[in-house]
Amino acid sequence: MGPVLVVGGCREARAWSLQGGPRPMGPGRAGPMRSSVAAPDCCGGLGNLDFRKADVCVMTRLLGYVDPSEPHFVAAVLTIAFNPLFWNVVARWEHKTRKLSRAFGSPHLACCALGGAILLLNVLRSHCFTQAMLSQPRIQSLDNPLAYRVGLALLGVGGVFVLSSFLALGFTGTFLGDYFGILKEARVTTFPFSILDNPMYWGSTANYLGWAIMHASPAGLLLTTVVALTYMVAILYEEPFTAEIYRQKASQAHKRS
Repeated sequence: MGPVLVVGGCREARAWSLQGGPRPMGPGRAGPMRSSVAAPDCCGGLGNLDFRKADVCVMTRLLGYVDPSEPHFVAAVLTIAFNPLFWNVVARWEHKTRKLSRAFGSPHLACCALGGAILLLNVLRSHCFTQAMLSQPRIQSLDNPLAYRVGLALLGVGGVFVLSSFLALGFTGTFLGDYFGILKEARVTTFPFSILDNPMYWGSTANYLGWAIMHASPAGLLLTTVVALTYMVAILYEEPFTAEIYRQKASQAHKRS
């Protein structure tokens, strides 16, 4: 993900791309000699630079801080990937069979039970994420007050998106109530849905990114990339299915009328 590369090693990439360029004048250094013979160009000009090598260099340096086989890192990746898989599989199963609703006596209680399970899984995911960061090295270029404040700001923005999404959707709307037959009368268009699609997912991603920057953690940055990619895949599966649920509702309402 682009932001991870920029935050994790932009200085190294720039230093690489400028290597061999003209050196600044300094005390005791002779000035340029005037000559009718052009000085040799050691790099062959900017046209000969391969900036793809710079990108690979940045990624290599970032990955150099992370041990992907470290148990806490592995646990964090697994919990990040498992959570959306769990709630999508369970919710679709419920939509198809209504077994959870029958077991709990009502769709609202069943939805609340699933929501509670999702919340507990998210607490576990955040714990594993934090432990993975603490078990891996910090990166010096992010270990400063300015980066900490940037991370704190991202954490605040993400928190606003997550909390405002919850308030706009309500508990059942947040935790897949439409899969339980608890449908809304109209699409939610108030803030933050008025400015961003899927604001809860992207707010959560901003939370993890801010948390990683505050800890100056390359492992956290990589895990945030995993979070974002996992949410992107979840959106691809959830949005068409949810749209079909409401299409069926509109079709049934049209037949009754």
